[in-house]
Amino acid sequence: MSDVTTRALRLLALLQSKSVWTGPELALEMGVTTRTVRRDVDRLRELGYPVLTSAGHGGGYQLGAGRALPPLLLSSSEATAVAVGLRLAAASGVEGLDEEALRALAALDRILPAPVRAEVGAISEATGVISRPAAEIRSEVLMRLASAVRDGVRVRVDYERADGDRAERRLEPYRVLSVEGRWYLFAWDLGREDWRTFRLDRMHAVHASTFTFTPRPTPDIEASVRESITVGGYPTTATVRILAPIEEVAPQVPARSGTVTADGSDACILRAGAHEMHWLAMQLALIGAPVEVIDPPELLTAIEELGAWSAGAHRAPGALSDPPTAD
Repeated sequence: MSDVTTRALRLLALLQSKSVWTGPELALEMGVTTRTVRRDVDRLRELGYPVLTSAGHGGGYQLGAGRALPPLLLSSSEATAVAVGLRLAAASGVEGLDEEALRALAALDRILPAPVRAEVGAISEATGVISRPAAEIRSEVLMRLASAVRDGVRVRVDYERADGDRAERRLEPYRVLSVEGRWYLFAWDLGREDWRTFRLDRMHAVHASTFTFTPRPTPDIEASVRESITVGGYPTTATVRILAPIEEVAPQVPARSGTVTADGSDACILRAGAHEMHWLAMQLALIGAPVEVIDPPELLTAIEELGAWSAGAHRAPGALSDPPTAD
């Protein structure tokens, strides 16, 4: 393979890895001059690759959308990750993504080297997705937000809140996360000047702009999203100390139900939102460890009422001491 061909493939791989490159950045990465970069860009254009050039602040070289997707230059590990990801995406429950994922997987499978195909098969056999009814989101919403996070550009979102109020929100997107089958966006809300968490299934449209933003200092994103979805959406917040190690309690608390933090080696703090204190009292009973109610007092009342109810349970008159055995 000639040096010119090697450089062209290297340049194509770099253009695929980042949205915009300046000439000096490409020259530094490739170890050539900016003049050589311009010549190699011209060669890619002659081969049909739409390499765009933009001037001014933030400008540079960018691989644009063409009539067909250019060849993706993937290592064996990257190809394995893509193939496994496509198989999981096909069963993800994202509306419109399953068929596209299957078609993309079929195209990729035809060109996978035998060792990579075998590795993909082995990993796929060891993993799986058990689907369950969940709020569906449109695949274009997920893809546009993920691209906006990657490129660091602002977005406009047609968003509907839980109370039905619908309005346009201007956001700086920082992270898209999936929590137990539901997708969320963590973003800086420009209108409210604060961090917010948004459900993707409540987004009717997403429009990405070309305006980049300077990243702000972020809080712990995963913790913030958990706090928002477990407490922020409820009228009442409860805080209890559970007298058991966090290693025993955390696996019993779903990510969308509450947040658990350690309180020494033998206790932990649970924060959860609730519409009804009696429901939360029953959930605590399922954990089975002693609890100390920090707030609100109504939760302690609900627990006491649950205890009084359970203490009044007794065997019905005439009931058998042992259940009958089946033949």
